[in-house]
Amino acid sequence: MDFHRLAGICAVLHRRRTRQRTQRRFWVHPIRQSRKAHREFHRLVQELRFDDALFQQYFRLNKAEFDRLLTKLGPVLTHRTTSREPIGAAERLAICLRYLATGDSFTTIGFSYRVGACTVGIIVEEVCRAIWGGLVDDFMPVPTKQDWKCIAQGFLERWNFPNCLGSIDGKHVVIQAPPNSGSLFHNYKGAYSIVFLAVVDADYRFRVIDVGGYGCNSDGGTLANSVFGQALQDGTLDLPEDSPIVAAEGYGSLPYAFVGDEAFPLQRNLLRPFPGRQLPRDRRIFNYRLSRARLTVECAFGILSSQWRMYRRVLGIGPEKAELCVKATCILHNYLRMVGGGRSHQRPSQDEASAALLEAPRAGSNNATREAIRCRERYMMYFTNEGVVPWQHHVV
Repeated sequence: MDFHRLAGICAVLHRRRTRQRTQRRFWVHPIRQSRKAHREFHRLVQELRFDDALFQQYFRLNKAEFDRLLTKLGPVLTHRTTSREPIGAAERLAICLRYLATGDSFTTIGFSYRVGACTVGIIVEEVCRAIWGGLVDDFMPVPTKQDWKCIAQGFLERWNFPNCLGSIDGKHVVIQAPPNSGSLFHNYKGAYSIVFLAVVDADYRFRVIDVGGYGCNSDGGTLANSVFGQALQDGTLDLPEDSPIVAAEGYGSLPYAFVGDEAFPLQRNLLRPFPGRQLPRDRRIFNYRLSRARLTVECAFGILSSQWRMYRRVLGIGPEKAELCVKATCILHNYLRMVGGGRSHQRPSQDEASAALLEAPRAGSNNATREAIRCRERYMMYFTNEGVVPWQHHVV
């Protein structure tokens, strides 16, 4: 018998052995059979309902918010009874919220709720899809022209920045290295991540998000590759028409614009700070005012990661499932701020705002059109004249 034929026979026998599954010892493990009597949902969670503060600490939602969310998602999460009783909608929602709130492994949560780790993974994916699909139209709809104007009015009233459509920034969500991905997800911090790009309004709510960018990309590269960035470049975002600033009509009509840091390019509808260290006073004032408005996205990321601790862990899931979890937490963030009336997160003080200026950009300037440069210059002139605020001269 020649060598090649022998090798082929050995390969076939090896495949047959690996296909043979080990015999199940249990259909359902005895420990999990008693889950109704001993699992966390039927004991601890029911006891937490008598203390709203502890309930909120456990789920990041109070009882009323949890029940309201369950009412919206219950029909989607309810499974038909077959030969075995399915896990109820309330428990499915509890398992998913606990994972998002802690970032614990599926195995750890499975032991707590006496279900399998694979079952936890399936439930988390299912509930996150339901949260995004069922609530996105209510709590993160696509902004219309009137919505953009309302956002701009909020920035003018709260942050003294006219014609501002939102602050934009990116956040890295750390995950385990996906198999066969090379360096696509390897970021500049030495970890593996997906990029989460967000536009935030004056009240720390997410208005536009783009999730799933490769960790190796910069914020500017992620913006350019995103649907939002392409729509911004093509002018198909339904933005308001240029309008003059009240009490400063001498500067003419100024375009509505987003504000970002030095990682983003200067565009007609996207403002970034002036680069460099030794800047004239008027440019430093502009950088301070822009950094102050841009704090909203930094604060929103901070609120998000303090509520949903999965952002402080290395997620042991794939990029697709991590993307679903990020989308779900953004919807829940807006849900809490809109339905729950917002939480007691203080507005940054002037000292904190001035700290943003001390961390102002030092990078070189990106290429920009002459029109974008002229728009930034006119904003700079407004902030040093008609749009001056009393404290900016003490900060800069």
